[in-house]
Amino acid sequence: MFRSLYLISFTLITSIAQPAFAETPAEILASIKANALKEGKFQEFSAARGEKFFKDKHGGDWNCESCHTKNPAEQGKHAKTDKPIDPLAPAANAERFTEMKKVQKWFKRNCNDVLERLCTPQEQGDVLAYLLTIKK
Repeated sequence: MFRSLYLISFTLITSIAQPAFAETPAEILASIKANALKEGKFQEFSAARGEKFFKDKHGGDWNCESCHTKNPAEQGKHAKTDKPIDPLAPAANAERFTEMKKVQKWFKRNCNDVLERLCTPQEQGDVLAYLLTIKK
């Protein structure tokens, strides 16, 4: 009976206390790569292309630097609201690129602001490859 009670207790405790494991930026990048491969015409991600994408204006008034600064390891601020934005580079902010759902949410919002369209998985991967080269 003690053994049965122990097993039931153990099962309940472990099912309730499931830890939420964060993804790593490398895992996020691998997931973006899988999406890019599905679209075809995939080129290996390039930090140089990502840096160019981050710094260039894409037809509008904004680029990524408009809010995230020239150094993504520094705190930025929203170009319209002046709301502070935590550093974008994972080396300076361990919370960045640790949950795919959030990554997709922010790429969607920011790409629509900067490009007036969604970023492709290739563009997302290039930008993340660039951000991973930034040191604190």
